[in-house]
Amino acid sequence: MNLHTLKPAQGSTHNSKRLGRGQGSGKGGTSTKGHKGDKSRSGHKDKVGFEGGQMPLQRRIPKFGFKNINRKEYVGINLDTIQGLIDSNKISTEITKETLILNGLISKNDLVKILGRGELKSTVNITVDKYTKSAKEAIEKAGGKANIL
Repeated sequence: MNLHTLKPAQGSTHNSKRLGRGQGSGKGGTSTKGHKGDKSRSGHKDKVGFEGGQMPLQRRIPKFGFKNINRKEYVGINLDTIQGLIDSNKISTEITKETLILNGLISKNDLVKILGRGELKSTVNITVDKYTKSAKEAIEKAGGKANIL
């Protein structure tokens, strides 16, 4: 048995009656669409969410909140995560967005912010988009540099 040889069981299928092919076909005239009205016309299509004239759900429910379309989402990376990568010899003392992408911490188009949780023992030069105040102080205290892209 192969996929191209499969067929439905004998007698389980039959040809449907063709619509709009004259009165003799039994489905001529209105072609099963009834008389007049929007749905009998060609090109009829309901709008998304149309509920037959009833107020649609998306207009009935109350709206609230605000979504700032100009918001910038940053991916936060803590100092203890960076120290862990240095301890496991996965990254050197020079950290850029490329090295973070290679280690799977961020995606290609992410904005990065270094956060101050944890302790940094190594001297590192980090070049990313943003830093918290405590993270910047901790990096400089450890003898490194916090560069902004």
